[in-house]
Amino acid sequence: MKTRSSRSLKATTEGIKRANKAILNFATKIELAVEIEVSRATVQNFFAGKPIDRENFHRICEKLGLPWQEIAELPENYLVSTKQETTFKSEVNTDNEIWRKIQADIQHKHGIIRALDMSYPRPLQEIYTNINVLKSISSRRWLEIEQLQQKYNLSDKKELELYNANKQQISGLQAVQNYSKLIILGKPGSGKTTFLKHLATECAFGKLHFQIPIFISLKNFAASAYTSSLITYINQELTNYDINTSIISQILNQGKALILLDGLDEVRQKEVHRVLQQINQLSTQYHSNQFIITCRIASLEYNLEHFTEVELADFNQSQIIEFVHKWFAGNQAKSNQFLLKLQQNSRLKELATNPLLLTLLCLVFAEAGDFPANRVKLYQEALSIFLKKWDAKRHVERDELYEYLSVQRKHDLLSHIARNTFERGEYFFKQQDLEQYINNYIAKLPDIGSHVNLPIDPEALLKAIEAQHGLLIERARGIYSFSHITFQEHFTAKNIVFNTEPQALTMALTQLVSRITDKRWHEVFILCAGMLPQADYLLLLAKKHIDDLLVNEPQLIQFLNWLSTKAQSVRGSCPSFIIRAFYLDLELARVCDTTAGRLDLASACHPEFARYLDDQLCLDLALDRVLTINSVLGTTKPYLIYHRVLDRAIIRASSTAPELTQVLKMLKQRATKCPQDDSKFVEWWKVFGQDEIKLLQSAVIEHRNFAHNWHFNPHQKNLLKQYYYANTLLLNCLKSKCRVSSEVRQEIENSLLLSSSELFQVAI
Repeated sequence: MKTRSSRSLKATTEGIKRANKAILNFATKIELAVEIEVSRATVQNFFAGKPIDRENFHRICEKLGLPWQEIAELPENYLVSTKQETTFKSEVNTDNEIWRKIQADIQHKHGIIRALDMSYPRPLQEIYTNINVLKSISSRRWLEIEQLQQKYNLSDKKELELYNANKQQISGLQAVQNYSKLIILGKPGSGKTTFLKHLATECAFGKLHFQIPIFISLKNFAASAYTSSLITYINQELTNYDINTSIISQILNQGKALILLDGLDEVRQKEVHRVLQQINQLSTQYHSNQFIITCRIASLEYNLEHFTEVELADFNQSQIIEFVHKWFAGNQAKSNQFLLKLQQNSRLKELATNPLLLTLLCLVFAEAGDFPANRVKLYQEALSIFLKKWDAKRHVERDELYEYLSVQRKHDLLSHIARNTFERGEYFFKQQDLEQYINNYIAKLPDIGSHVNLPIDPEALLKAIEAQHGLLIERARGIYSFSHITFQEHFTAKNIVFNTEPQALTMALTQLVSRITDKRWHEVFILCAGMLPQADYLLLLAKKHIDDLLVNEPQLIQFLNWLSTKAQSVRGSCPSFIIRAFYLDLELARVCDTTAGRLDLASACHPEFARYLDDQLCLDLALDRVLTINSVLGTTKPYLIYHRVLDRAIIRASSTAPELTQVLKMLKQRATKCPQDDSKFVEWWKVFGQDEIKLLQSAVIEHRNFAHNWHFNPHQKNLLKQYYYANTLLLNCLKSKCRVSSEVRQEIENSLLLSSSELFQVAI
């Protein structure tokens, strides 16, 4: 009878003494138990010299910094086992031909990657990026919606991010080292199979500890007509390397195999029970080997009690950067440009946390050199990948719960859910609410609703959508969200636009325009404009609504009249509407302290506007920087910054407005008398700074006709900000390459930022 390693180990008397010295580095034994995630009883039994599970014994010794072989009371057959292991290493290591076959086979099958529309396969290690795992499964957290909103930064709606809120992460390799039996759960496209391929190639080429990697597609095993057991399947795999049966037995008995079981979720429902039985049997019989299983989250129920579950984490910022640099290796400029564009677009940045979608973004950028202005097609492609293409490309056939729920109907169902939840301001929603949305949608299907006896299981359908497509995610027990807010916004826009009844569409668009001052709806508005076959009606409706925002505010109308007069007085090469936008940028930054003079509105008119400023605009911009100097003096080197801003204004004024030069030079002279020490300068500025600014402001009002004291009340300031952001949105729609006629585009641009009286004159 063959000897087999015991499943438990206990410490010797001498080993316990060494452990008691090592435990002094921890506050208590309970702290040790918490850190390595074992029970207190397990730690107590270890220090009492009682047998505990072999894996836990190894983990305790590792945490204490002790070699487990010197601490454990090893059975008599251990020496025999060691000799067998030495013999095994000798046989395998000296037979270079076998190792060459293993390496060649692993490299051929798993050492390359070709995903989505890649034109050719690439070596996996060229672009592989190390992954992290969550030590606790997100969907099993006991959290309320309010707690999730705080964790995911959704309380203020400024930066909507639904990733990496679970901070308890370790590297994937660390998880493999910590747990000999591991289940890796993950969303579609999160990198489960890629991680197993990486482990297989690293093992085969000796970069990980000495093991024989055995990669098994559970879908292929389940579909095999000639193999009923996993051990037979493994024998077939290893005989391909010319490893005879006796060596195979040694490999498994001595725990020298890394058994990688990929895609438990891809097994058809009728085969799941048999496959789970085989995994249980194999992992029990050959427990000293290492087992790693991958499975999509929420795909099925299973009972593998000796396995530890972890969840693949989304890519963080550093992982995205690493992946992009590897993808564009040899073209540093392109990778830097990609990352810059990504940083400027929060929606695409959120999508990039999924490795598969990041691959899509890299493919698009590699071909076009930019992300598409109209993002609708990009989002449609991303959704198509999850709803259809990803499984189809890998020849995965999943069990369909309902034959009547086609891909189009899944789109419609998700659109129904998205719009209802988005209109209610919900990014997280309870499971029972989702199930009710599903029931309502299915009941209205023309070929379903009449079948009153048709069994409908909304919970099963919800779980299927989560497991198969990953578009709805359980964030905590019974609480869901869309996997990306971008998808919720896209589906909401789709539900608004794709309405077969003209009257209903008109009402929906009118309602959308009424929300144009709500920044939460801005992305939906842009997507709607991009989806419409003709966006003229929507944009003109929006323009009318924006113009009416200030119609009952005489002081704000007076402000718009000044804006038009100022633009007319500046004779430049830019169209008047861009100059109006430029001065609104400056005034809003100064009066409302919002945009810090970033020229967002002018840039929305023309992306490269700042590169074409003429002398007069450059002067006013330089003067504005002096007038708003308070916003930057809190940064480092305030003395140097103030003098640089003044110097720039003096240079601009000397050729364009000599009358201002004297005032600026006087300010410069006064500031020069102040000691160059930053702290003393700040003290001086606190006393005299406001008087200096008022002096310059009076001169600017007199000679340049801007920087007036408008004395807007809080209500007027809020209205002006709404007006500003709504116009920015309108311009962003125009540059998004939505389908709009040249006549409507010209009409909007010519009348942009004009008061009601001026609009009337333009109209006649």
